[in-house]
Amino acid sequence: MFDLKTIIGVITVVLGIVGYIPYLRDVLKGTTKPHVYTWFVWGSVTLIIFALQISDAAGPGAWVTLVAALLSLSIFVLGMRQGDKDITKSDTLFFIAAIFALGLWLLAEQPVIAMVLLVTVGMLGFIPTIRKSWNKPHSETISTYAINSFRHGLSFFALANYSILTWLFPITWSIANGLFVLFLIIRRYGGKIPPSQNEVGFK
Repeated sequence: MFDLKTIIGVITVVLGIVGYIPYLRDVLKGTTKPHVYTWFVWGSVTLIIFALQISDAAGPGAWVTLVAALLSLSIFVLGMRQGDKDITKSDTLFFIAAIFALGLWLLAEQPVIAMVLLVTVGMLGFIPTIRKSWNKPHSETISTYAINSFRHGLSFFALANYSILTWLFPITWSIANGLFVLFLIIRRYGGKIPPSQNEVGFK
């Protein structure tokens, strides 16, 4: 018999895949324009975070982290063809910081510091997408971020072990995705910015 944490872990994986289907569809259609550097940083950082979670026996709660990493890298690959490639110096610094965090864990044996730095880098990686979405709030698939917020929060209850290495990522990303959904809604409707021909509506 599956225990409750395993069931929740499976649900979060399914939600992760379902949540990204509209996003992948819209990228292929050209209506959603992912910022390639954001998704590259997120994919790379999340893979390392998954490894850190597994190293501290996170259990089923870490499964969705791996799914998020693989899907993020898939969006990065798709975005290379038709995404937003406006890369700034700060974007490059985020990636360098992610590599530094990996070194902290593998070489300096400081996994907690590495996790805090990686989560911070992931949050900073939001900046290119926020910058793009300020003027083009319809260029992101809002349902993906809403589902992400829910499934990250749900994955907390699937963790087999609770420590800063296991819970910091899902809790932080649940909050961040929820805030980004609110940001998009405010910019779309509070700012009264209509979708252009190349942008999407509320999805």
